[in-house]
Amino acid sequence: MPRRPENLFAQYHAHVYFDAETVAQARALCRLAGERFGIRVGRMHERPVGPHPHWSCQLAFDSTQFDGVIAWLHENRNGLDILVHGVTGDDLEDHTAHASWLGKESTLKLEMFSRRG
Repeated sequence: MPRRPENLFAQYHAHVYFDAETVAQARALCRLAGERFGIRVGRMHERPVGPHPHWSCQLAFDSTQFDGVIAWLHENRNGLDILVHGVTGDDLEDHTAHASWLGKESTLKLEMFSRRG
């Protein structure tokens, strides 16, 4: 069972995953989240990028917005899977120990991250 998001960090990213059949749904969800919460909405990547094994769009927000954003995404995701993680400056930790999910968990491509220190 995927770990559910908790408000533990100052900054967050939520990566909305989609495919060719759900791109319009994801585009609308991300646009509405940006409008409703005043959060940063990234590009709609219609190919896997970085550690993400699916097409995705990044939403960026902070701890003061967390509860509202997460509750709204959970209520409105309509089957889309969403990776939520803290942004601490340690990409590997952010995408593993600090990662949680709305929907199904996916296996990320972590080999791109080098261990800090």
